[in-house]
Amino acid sequence: MAFKYQITNQDGIYFMTTTVIGWIDAFTRKELAEVVIDSLVYCQKHKGLVIYAWCLMPSHLHFIGSVGEGKKLSDVIRDFKKFTSKRIISTIKEINESRDWMLNKFQFAAKIHPKNEEFKFWQDGFHPIELFSPEFAIQKLNYLHQNPVQSGLVALPEYYLYSSASNYAGELGLIDVVYLI
Repeated sequence: MAFKYQITNQDGIYFMTTTVIGWIDAFTRKELAEVVIDSLVYCQKHKGLVIYAWCLMPSHLHFIGSVGEGKKLSDVIRDFKKFTSKRIISTIKEINESRDWMLNKFQFAAKIHPKNEEFKFWQDGFHPIELFSPEFAIQKLNYLHQNPVQSGLVALPEYYLYSSASNYAGELGLIDVVYLI
């Protein structure tokens, strides 16, 4: 399946978004958010992922990233999504998630997408947009950090735990980032 948004420059820095099937608010549970955070850190340490900014909202993940020389960003994101999908499904089962209807939704989504196994957690694609100028990069950085504020989750971006806004405010964040500005 072809997507309008694709990585054309493997050396570029991209703003990306990956979304849960049906925009389900899966990441309101700490255990599920931790799967994503741990996986991003793993990709940094072992797959060459460079994270400049990130924000895990209840139903989707925004981040700005690139990869080191000789790596393919699309491969890293593919592996990240495949691993987190499986780990999130197993975590939902382990923690006795009270919203067991989610598994039914993920199972149904897998049935209508033939390349999937039993469950489909993430929507296809990751909507990469290359940051072609410093001004555009700052615009996307601000959008990403303001997302929890605009959604009414926090009053200030740096108050949101699942974001790099605290890093940019001079605090220690959950994930180390390379600063864009």
